[in-house]
Amino acid sequence: MPYVTHLECSRCSRQYEAGKPHNLCECGAPLLVRYALKEIARRAPRGSLADGPASMWRYRAVLPCGDESIVSLGEGFTPMIRARRLGQRYGAPRLFIKDEALNPTGTFKARGLCCAVSMARQLGLSRLAIPSAGNAASALAAYAAAAGIEAHIFMPADVPMANLVECRSFGARVNLVNGLISDCARLLAERAPKEGWFDVSTMKEPYRVEGKKTMGYEVAEQLDWKLPEAIFYPTGGGVGLIGMWKAFEEMEAMGWIAPAARPKMIAVQAEGCCPLVRAFEQGAERAEFFHGAATIAAGLRVPKPLADSLVLDYVRRSGGICISVTDQEILEAVRELSSTEGIFPSPESAACLPAWRKLVARGFLKAGQTAVLFNTGSGLKYLDVISRPAPASKGTEENIGGLITPF
Repeated sequence: MPYVTHLECSRCSRQYEAGKPHNLCECGAPLLVRYALKEIARRAPRGSLADGPASMWRYRAVLPCGDESIVSLGEGFTPMIRARRLGQRYGAPRLFIKDEALNPTGTFKARGLCCAVSMARQLGLSRLAIPSAGNAASALAAYAAAAGIEAHIFMPADVPMANLVECRSFGARVNLVNGLISDCARLLAERAPKEGWFDVSTMKEPYRVEGKKTMGYEVAEQLDWKLPEAIFYPTGGGVGLIGMWKAFEEMEAMGWIAPAARPKMIAVQAEGCCPLVRAFEQGAERAEFFHGAATIAAGLRVPKPLADSLVLDYVRRSGGICISVTDQEILEAVRELSSTEGIFPSPESAACLPAWRKLVARGFLKAGQTAVLFNTGSGLKYLDVISRPAPASKGTEENIGGLITPF
């Protein structure tokens, strides 16, 4: 951990010693990793990145793992694709898609779990556990297998089939739960102390966000260090959005980007599970539990994000917005992105396209402004969902493709 100085609570600023396993702060808030940024700027300048690997580890100076602990499967440095045909269709010449589907296990979750598992290896942890709507579980299972570490998975019983097959193939211990990811988290928390598991739930340990923040570094580097006016991010737990905002803060402190050049952060949710949208519209600092959560976008079916206050704070500070779209709009966007740009997105990612169109129509954004839509995962992991029609209405009791069970 060459440049890490300490861990810091995101709420009360209490500091914790680096180099030891930690979950949440005593006040219950997530911890964030802090670095000697001035020293990094001096000893590892921006220009040195060209000598690094074509993976997220090109930014290892601002990552917590020692080189000997890294467990890598080639994650990160995914392409930034100019959406030319969509741009022509909507008069938006500066529309880009950041394609995270090319990560190991097919989603952006590889970044966070790669860093978390690498740090677990460095800290001597041998039994990890996670609640997941699907893709985080697959990523943990893969990296744990590569590291020789036990992975204990808690997933909803109606998880996408691809995730279940992946986890079992990687040798993870899978526990299927009748309920939502919140129920998985509760059961994991009850068993973890007696089982000796270290909990790597979203934002309950400080290193997944470090892996996710590399998306922000890549956006900046791939756009020649000029950040876009807006970033559209499908938001369940919100770790990627939090991580990118942290990356922008770090880059600004190191002089890598111009001061106050940060984009509007757009948190995109599904209408069937939009706790952050409700909180944003109500001017609340925290989100309330979203009862009756139901959407074909499994990764967006998070009724109460742990780090809701951070997501809401960063969205507001950026001048951004939280916005929701329907499942029907999501399915239509899957087909439009696929047939127009040759990119087969996950349902979560497809939600960004109608969200972008709505904000341009409202005048919140201009079509000529640079916007980056995140494709956080491959549609190939959702074939059982995408091949079927959207539910007739939110809250329907019918399972769609074996995936949705309203709770």
